[in-house]
Amino acid sequence: EKKNEDNPKPAEVEPLKLDLDNCRDRIIRLTVNSSNLGDAILDKDGENLYYKAAFEGGYDLWRHNLLESRTEIISKNVGGGSMTFDKDYKNLYFLSGGNIKKFDTSGRSMKNVDFEATFNYKPYDERAYMFDHVYRQIKDKFYVANLHGVDWDGYRKNYERFLPYINNNYDFQEMLSEMLGELNASHTGARYSGSWASLQTANLGLFYDESYEGNGLKVKEVVNNGPCSVKNTDIKPGCIIQKIDGTDITTGMDYFPLLDGKIGKQIRLTVSKAKGGKTFDVVVKGISKGALTDLLYKRWVERNRKLVDSLSNGRLAYVHVRAMNSKSFRDVYSELLSERNRNREAVIVDERHNGGGWLHDDLCTLLSGKEYQNFVPQGKYIGRDPFNKWTKPSCVLICEDDYSNGHGFPMVYKTLGIGKLIGAPVAGTMTAVWWEKMIDPTMVYGIPQVGCRTLDGIYGENTQLNPDIVVYNTPEDYLSGNDRQLKKAIEEMLKEADKNK
Repeated sequence: EKKNEDNPKPAEVEPLKLDLDNCRDRIIRLTVNSSNLGDAILDKDGENLYYKAAFEGGYDLWRHNLLESRTEIISKNVGGGSMTFDKDYKNLYFLSGGNIKKFDTSGRSMKNVDFEATFNYKPYDERAYMFDHVYRQIKDKFYVANLHGVDWDGYRKNYERFLPYINNNYDFQEMLSEMLGELNASHTGARYSGSWASLQTANLGLFYDESYEGNGLKVKEVVNNGPCSVKNTDIKPGCIIQKIDGTDITTGMDYFPLLDGKIGKQIRLTVSKAKGGKTFDVVVKGISKGALTDLLYKRWVERNRKLVDSLSNGRLAYVHVRAMNSKSFRDVYSELLSERNRNREAVIVDERHNGGGWLHDDLCTLLSGKEYQNFVPQGKYIGRDPFNKWTKPSCVLICEDDYSNGHGFPMVYKTLGIGKLIGAPVAGTMTAVWWEKMIDPTMVYGIPQVGCRTLDGIYGENTQLNPDIVVYNTPEDYLSGNDRQLKKAIEEMLKEADKNK
């Protein structure tokens, strides 16, 4: 009896019974706004949900009180990664970017947790492990079991003998790419992402006259919406950039170091409107190479749109599909069904230079609308159904460097008979890939896991897609800006528009 008094029998706990009836009708939103969500965890009593969300830059830590339905930010810029409570549920621990942080939920204070972790690094053994991992994964997951009929075991032996002589990931990546290339398939190969230069070179959004031989940089074109275009800088073609941040630019000088590390920072340009003319200073902010690429892409699309408008007298619409992702679809959707294009007679859907994604069904659904009714108040036509699809003729422009779903979309478009393909043949690369990050996260390799096969049993992979109308743009055309493919598409779609009247 004394023993039982010291160790009382624990009270019996009734099993938890969840009310699952009509549970789908009790779905509620826990976050206050749409955002990229990170990890989430409940506190000990299940009253507060802690979660990471990013919608104003980096990830912030939020707390949602489930009893009071109240949400608040409790710490800014905590980083991505996972989080967990300690055993007392007083502190949250974050693992992000290779660092550990400790967050006191009551005091709302964040501290770094210092630690040291050493290990005996064996790079040759690690590369041997990764090599074996790639071999096994390909054997298990390649989209067809026969691996295109290659002797995969034989290739392993052939390439494995190079491992003792490889002492860096640059060469290791090349060797893996060569081995994976033996599969004769797309979405293979390996990539190595080493460290980048600490100082990235800024860009001013200008094209220069390469034939100019004097001091300074003679402006040939100011890129629209670039640093020298977004405000009244008075920099125009023919102007000469004499100095960057006070340093003279002499004939033949390498001026790029003057722009190192200045992305997003103010740069003072000393400019003259002509050689030997009066100078004036302008302060602009440098942009990255990626930002310039986006501006040049928009420049190219706008040039194409203007050509279509000009040669069709405004009868045809033009849209370009930059990639097979959500943003590109939203851009195409809003442009195609905009006030500018909705009532045009046909559309040219340009998907040249598309690197892929997964959008073929969305685009084909958008382009395959069939008109079935009109909206007519008091005899005035104001619209039609379907309102959210294109119901008029279309064609798709394709070229040699369309890849992955950039091949899949026109392949499906042709299979469904929506319209004509115009341009150059596209290599068969329609598979779904897993780009796997390895134990060394700087190394990534690809496995085409899912083959896309038409109903007659033909895989898209390694099956060339031929356009209905073959047109090649030559290297000379690219240099001169003569777009034969687009001009042919305009010619064909004007014919289709006339037939559709």
